[in-house]
Amino acid sequence: MTGASSGIGAATARVLSGAGYFVYCASRRAERIEALAAEIDGTAVRCDVTDVRSVAHLAELVGPRLDVLVNNAGGAFGLDPVATADPEQWRAMFDVNVLGTLHATQALLPALTASGDGVIVNIGSIAGRVAYEGGGGYTAAKHATAVMTETLRLELVDQPLRICEVAPGMVRTEEFGLVRFDGDVERAEAVYAGVRDPLVADDVAEAVRWIVTRPAHVNIDLLVIKPRVQAAAHKVHREP
Repeated sequence: MTGASSGIGAATARVLSGAGYFVYCASRRAERIEALAAEIDGTAVRCDVTDVRSVAHLAELVGPRLDVLVNNAGGAFGLDPVATADPEQWRAMFDVNVLGTLHATQALLPALTASGDGVIVNIGSIAGRVAYEGGGGYTAAKHATAVMTETLRLELVDQPLRICEVAPGMVRTEEFGLVRFDGDVERAEAVYAGVRDPLVADDVAEAVRWIVTRPAHVNIDLLVIKPRVQAAAHKVHREP
């Protein structure tokens, strides 16, 4: 479980532990994952998915067999239009959302295959299905994640593996908006202004649990999950 220190990652670690899985909680922030691992009787692994050596260390700790890999580490940085976007922010988004997923998948694929029924769940986004203004870098990265997932399914169809994607819409977590707006609490809160009942991390975590507990012959290619009040990435009903 990458990106396990907060939000969807932490919620998914708890839900999978409750479903009987032993969870390796991987994240850059050691203190948070140590507390989480202690809570769920898992193992905390300090891991930066953008660093191949760090991911190799994770794979070494996991060992020769792994049942489920949840590639959750990701993030959005900035909302500038393409014409004025900071290339470093784009690079950072591709590093964590795309290359981070690639690194973890490559390193853990042998253990997943050895399980006889390995499941890879990539946490994508509806941003990986449709463009919106100000989201060029993030939508490009999440489109790449979606295409990587589809390509893996084609390339590994003869292997005992299931390749799945969960694509959430508006999810209210404690950090996603703050990271995107560089710590600006007011702008982060404005995203949810007037929105009754956005998704929360547990909603996505339950979707992951459902996917990985299907019978071995059932592959959930893509699960798009949005709050009822969100018809599309750009169409959200807001109450006064």
